[in-house]
Amino acid sequence: MANYDLTPRIAPNLDRHLVFPLLEFLQERQLHPDEQILKAKIELLNKTNMVDYAMDIHKSLYHTEDVPQDMIERRAEVVARLKSLEDAAAPLVGFLQNPNAVQELRADKHYNLQMLNDRYQIGPDQIEALYQYAKFQFECGNYSGAADYLYQYRALCTNSERSLSALWGKLAAEILMQNWDIALEELNRLKEIIDSKSFSSPLNQVQSRIWLMHWSLFIFFNHDNGRTQIIDLFNQDKYLNAIQTSAPHLLRYLATAFIVNKRRRPQFKEFIKVVQQEQYSYKDPITEFLACVYVNYDFDGAQKKMRECEEVILNDPFLGKRVEEGSFSTVPLRDEFLENARLFIFETYCRIHQRIDMGVLAEKLNLNYEDAERWIVNLIRNSKLDAKIDSKTGTVIMEPNYPNIHEQLIDHTKALQGRTYKLVSQLLEHTQTQAAR
Repeated sequence: MANYDLTPRIAPNLDRHLVFPLLEFLQERQLHPDEQILKAKIELLNKTNMVDYAMDIHKSLYHTEDVPQDMIERRAEVVARLKSLEDAAAPLVGFLQNPNAVQELRADKHYNLQMLNDRYQIGPDQIEALYQYAKFQFECGNYSGAADYLYQYRALCTNSERSLSALWGKLAAEILMQNWDIALEELNRLKEIIDSKSFSSPLNQVQSRIWLMHWSLFIFFNHDNGRTQIIDLFNQDKYLNAIQTSAPHLLRYLATAFIVNKRRRPQFKEFIKVVQQEQYSYKDPITEFLACVYVNYDFDGAQKKMRECEEVILNDPFLGKRVEEGSFSTVPLRDEFLENARLFIFETYCRIHQRIDMGVLAEKLNLNYEDAERWIVNLIRNSKLDAKIDSKTGTVIMEPNYPNIHEQLIDHTKALQGRTYKLVSQLLEHTQTQAAR
């Protein structure tokens, strides 16, 4: 399963702080040697201000209570720099912590800047200091403080590039604090800026979309409505083009969303074409499962891939989220995936067969005979499927679905009206042309 680990592809598109949850998951699942994960954590931490955390991991990795001298010196440096930035930002922080003073702010940023300068002697230097202080807090792992200061900074900032940078930081902080509703709001705000015509260069726009999609995985697979929204985002032409061009591994997550989301079938057919087109640049058991069912009609292959899909989901940091239920834990997305995957196999298999042996169908669905029979009975009852089970012969019989004669008549009438309208339009156009001559 380590072969299907997408962390090496995903990590370069994330802020380094967002990589830590992925490494924590991989360490828990023991997909890679523990020593390898710990070294990766230290390498990441060396580029942040989370020195105490780096020290703890160093002790764990090398089984010692001693830490290198450079870590001790680095810690003293971080503490001194934090104090310096805190002092520089203190006038503006003090103002923002005063509810009565904050009421003087308006929606007009230029008014606010003038008012702060005239009444409180707070100028561009203090506003820049607030940004640097917020950024430093984020690097120290104080995501809550960083989110608050970055929000306040954006309310005063008139530099569009710096404001955009602050928005990325705010989004990362909300994700790391698992504030999924707020994170979704920031994600949509960021998307609106990236998709605007005034946004930087086309190349930067594509790269920003790729980053946005990678960051969004944390939100979409944790937010209540995320599995619908990932389709709304990833399946847009400009985002799907970015996936096909630079990040085909994201097809795993879009494929999963389509499989567990039954209400997106109109877009689903077009997505199958994309899976088929991209199978030479990227494939894994989840995309291969779709190809088996909808492209090759290989039901034995689909059954095999379904087993592999289960393992992929369990070992994917975004898909394998566990939920505690009493004395045991479960992975809700895995259960939904397998249920809908069986439905996909059943529907497609039934579409090309009129009479199906229950034993064969149970094998295709990767269930024993009794469970398969129970599953099909429930499916027929709940979905109003035109099928029945013949218990004597042990078969499922698909009822022929003849079109309703009245519906056919209405459809033909609509078509006739359309053709008549087109014919009259062409006739009038021809008459006007002749008259002009």
